[in-house]
Amino acid sequence: MTHPTTRRNVLRGTVAATALAATAAGPTGVAQASPDGTALADAKGRSGPTIGILIFDGYSMLDPTGPAEVLSRIPDATVMMIAEQRGPVRTDTGDVALIAERSLAEVGHLDVLLVSGGGYRGMDEALENQSILNFIRESHRHTRWTTSVCSGGLLLAAAGLLKGREAAVHWLAAEQLQKRFGVTYSPQRYVHSGKIITSAGVSAGVDMSLYLASLIAGEDTARAIQLAIEYDPQPPFDSGNAAEASDELKRRAAELLSASEV
Repeated sequence: MTHPTTRRNVLRGTVAATALAATAAGPTGVAQASPDGTALADAKGRSGPTIGILIFDGYSMLDPTGPAEVLSRIPDATVMMIAEQRGPVRTDTGDVALIAERSLAEVGHLDVLLVSGGGYRGMDEALENQSILNFIRESHRHTRWTTSVCSGGLLLAAAGLLKGREAAVHWLAAEQLQKRFGVTYSPQRYVHSGKIITSAGVSAGVDMSLYLASLIAGEDTARAIQLAIEYDPQPPFDSGNAAEASDELKRRAAELLSASEV
């Protein structure tokens, strides 16, 4: 029988100092930041980057959790879920909730801000929420990296951070990105522009986060993280690229997203 701690020990040995996500740490396990934005050691002795993942009512589940799985493995990193208010925040399907352990008002300077995307209702409400947009603008002033997953790029655009840049978003959000916000859409898995990195829909957040991990901790560590989480995608179907999909398949995909939301 495999000892219950075997997997954790293997991952720690591979990544060199695996950091558990701060969603399980509680308020005392969150790193504080100095006035210049440099993360200070927290109660568990971490002195690495402080990473805040912004969620809101109606976010898409993998948008924050995929990146959290990658970024929490960066040695000494602290990862926290943040929202307008502390407490459980439900996904676009309403089936699952994550716990936000910090409200926007309680978050200090972040080294990395990651903005999740969401379903139609969630995004419509978030795009009109000035508290969220102001938080993104203010956080961006101090971050080392400001990032987004899926339609979260629309929130960066609404906050005025994507002017004159190309950006990646979910293919269903591309038209809104261009027509509403005047931002050039790039159909890539992720796009790096200055200190901003945007990524395409949902699963692309894992790719972006591995790239971000390489910028923060080096390529060797990022490669080790990829192996540690055994990220070696081999999907059963070759239908994940909107640029190659038929109109009928895209229509069906949009219907499924809409029908699954609450």
